[in-house]
Amino acid sequence: MKDKFVGIAKVGEKGQIVIPKEARDMFDIKPGDSAIVLCDKQKGIALLKADAIEDLSDKVFSKGDK
Repeated sequence: MKDKFVGIAKVGEKGQIVIPKEARDMFDIKPGDSAIVLCDKQKGIALLKADAIEDLSDKVFSKGDK
């Protein structure tokens, strides 16, 4: 698998975008998965697969259990 991908996503009439297949495969994104949208007017838009934040929150909250 390649570590990088550049593609184009077209915005539909309802504001929906389709994540290119190569990117979905790279990040194992399946129908029904959730994505977090991060926005900054100066820097742009980023998408994160929601389970990335779940993993981070698990690490943050598990530190207090020790």
